[in-house]
Amino acid sequence: MDVLVIVLSLTFLVIMAYRGFSVILFAPLAALGAVLFIDPAAIGPVYGAIFMEKLVTFVKNFLPIFLLGAVFGKVIELSGNSKAISAAVINLLGSKRAQLVIVITCALLTYGGVSLNVVVFAVYPFAAEMFRQGNIPKRLIPGTIALGAFTFTMDSFPGSPQVQNIIPTTFFHTDTWAAPWLGTIGGLMIFATGMFYLDSRRRKAAALGEGYGDNHIHEPAAPNPDEKLPNTWIALLPLAMVFGLNYLFGKMIPQLYGDATYTITLAGLAKPIPVTIASNSTIWAVELALIAGIVTVILTSYKTVLPKFSAGSKQAINGALLAVMNSASEYGYGAVMAALPGFIIVAETLRAIPNPLINEAVSITVLAGLTGSAIGGLSIALGAMADNFIAAAHAANIPLEVFHRIASMASGGMDTLPHNGAVITLLTVTGLTHRQSYGDIFAITCIKTVMAGFTIALFYMTGIV
Repeated sequence: MDVLVIVLSLTFLVIMAYRGFSVILFAPLAALGAVLFIDPAAIGPVYGAIFMEKLVTFVKNFLPIFLLGAVFGKVIELSGNSKAISAAVINLLGSKRAQLVIVITCALLTYGGVSLNVVVFAVYPFAAEMFRQGNIPKRLIPGTIALGAFTFTMDSFPGSPQVQNIIPTTFFHTDTWAAPWLGTIGGLMIFATGMFYLDSRRRKAAALGEGYGDNHIHEPAAPNPDEKLPNTWIALLPLAMVFGLNYLFGKMIPQLYGDATYTITLAGLAKPIPVTIASNSTIWAVELALIAGIVTVILTSYKTVLPKFSAGSKQAINGALLAVMNSASEYGYGAVMAALPGFIIVAETLRAIPNPLINEAVSITVLAGLTGSAIGGLSIALGAMADNFIAAAHAANIPLEVFHRIASMASGGMDTLPHNGAVITLLTVTGLTHRQSYGDIFAITCIKTVMAGFTIALFYMTGIV
């Protein structure tokens, strides 16, 4: 019965998300509905002490990264850099390879520091135009963007500045470059398998005579062929800055502070406040790198960016707040689920898996599926089980860097169920429904999950890190 309560709550949340309702509203309703079946008197206390507490903790930790990533993405868009990058990829790969062009463009932007939620807004106009010209069904656009933005550059490739690659650093005391070879090989496998799937879907649609389609909504205006675009290398410079400075700051900050803890001793404080450097240095490194990226875009394209910066930054901040609240609500929902008796049964069942890496991967991907959030599932799983994973790593003589990489990759597996915030944003922006396009997103999700298992097998066969 206890496990059934969690299943019913999750089913309700998935259905509401599938029908287009906001998870910000329905995540707390689904969570408190589950509490109602267990202990009705606990509804108020659970809402305040668990759901809202975790929601606020998530916002405290990650709001700056969401905001800076959104603003960085917006100035990349306003400067014309995203158009220049897309044009360069088109010139390199050819306009007929629409799906490959969009995947590569998304990958460049996300790996360069643009928030994956923002990438959707930046890339969709080009995707729609290229798919229209190639007479490829519009319903395939979400799956294509999902492969480029939500998979290998999100959590597989080393150095990714996305949140899913940052969270494990606070538990394992690693950095975002953990297990570089393992992550790179696993990421390339995801890319290759995903492209094979997308191309097979395109060929099947062509064989049935299906084209772009008519009567679509949210259709972007066609790009202006006479628009003057920035130099490609200048457009790529801010992305390279974020990528390089993320690595540099990640090494410099711990050396700068020296001690494991910094104590704030300002005169106005009632008592000193200790701050753990190890759990914050990676986050600070990404934030500083994003700030440097924003400044670089403004300096190289100030004539284009500054006149539109006020309105553009407001739009970016609104989008970032929506994205962070979606994720924070799912995190709060997952925390409530983790407090229920049924979760103990689920957790104990998962702990029974003998292999430590498989245990970690299954635990995280199941929790990511329950919460509908890679961030939520990753945070809850590591918050509850990190000590067990670390002990298992030492016992099996497995580097913690491997646990970091598998944790990140597993979080991006089954997280993209219909109630996932990024999925909802992707479908909303493209003007498509779950019924039209979710099947391809789910297929990419399954590919991602299988490749996480392949990466574990690769480690055991070769010992590569």
